[in-house]
Amino acid sequence: MDRQGAVAQLRRAVEEFAQTQLVDTDARWCVGLSGGPDSLALTAVAAKLRPTTALIVDHGLQTSSTQIAEMARAQAISLGCEQARVIRVEVGGGGGPEAAARSARYAALDRHRDGPVLLAHTLDDQAETVLLGLGRGSGARSIAGMRPYDPPWCRPLLGVRRQLTHAACAELGLDPWWDPHNRDPRFTRARLRNEVLPLLEEVLGGGVAEALARTATALREDTDLIDAIAAAALPEVTTGDGLDTAALSGLSAPVRRRVIRAWLLGGGAINLTDKQIRGVDTLVTAWRGQGGVAVGSTLRGRRLVAGRRAGLLTLRQEAI
Repeated sequence: MDRQGAVAQLRRAVEEFAQTQLVDTDARWCVGLSGGPDSLALTAVAAKLRPTTALIVDHGLQTSSTQIAEMARAQAISLGCEQARVIRVEVGGGGGPEAAARSARYAALDRHRDGPVLLAHTLDDQAETVLLGLGRGSGARSIAGMRPYDPPWCRPLLGVRRQLTHAACAELGLDPWWDPHNRDPRFTRARLRNEVLPLLEEVLGGGVAEALARTATALREDTDLIDAIAAAALPEVTTGDGLDTAALSGLSAPVRRRVIRAWLLGGGAINLTDKQIRGVDTLVTAWRGQGGVAVGSTLRGRRLVAGRRAGLLTLRQEAI
């Protein structure tokens, strides 16, 4: 840590983010506050820079969740937030407990925000996200990590280590809430945080978290470039009924798969995996009369199936 205090370093990170990413300098901010050290430190800094509303999502997953949320609300007001609201949500079961809680949280924050939402993800969180994506094997996009700015989501602390937010809370005399789930080995991210990353740091001689974050940035830049090329190519291969397989076959493999991905998403597909996209790609590159590829759909009780007919990739609905 440099000679500047932790709070000053966090303030500088948030100010630089605002200057480079948030064009509207007069817009009020919202900040996602759990009461933990990362979001508490971010809230303390944000409230001193701009009118800020703290949004506290109560997932109801722990017996004391109501008290924890109310404590976070009171802390937000004491730190200078103009408003602090507790939002209670019901967490479903789709995709596992971690994914379900995250989906419920983001949906609630989006519904109740009145400006861009600052999230307290740090460089350590980014490293964990890259490892999770690597383990899933879902392609470069999943390893590219979280974007610093993905409107309305703002992550001004992606370049700083978690220890800095903890030090900032200590400087300010704040008493953060320590989520027991973050140390619960039943949760994959907790095991990555407490077991895998420390082991990698030890075996590889340190600097692993920073290296993973740099990898995410490099992959995200490459992904953005290929996405832009694919966006330009999509209209050229689109017909009224689907995608022209002859035109698709003339594209390079990475661009072709991005075109297919964009087409599927535009047709209502969700939760696409690299395996599914490559499966649809074989309908272009290795056509042997095989059947279609099923993908998830936003339509209740329906799924989408990508198939090939008369030289076109087509998308049809089927009942589940």
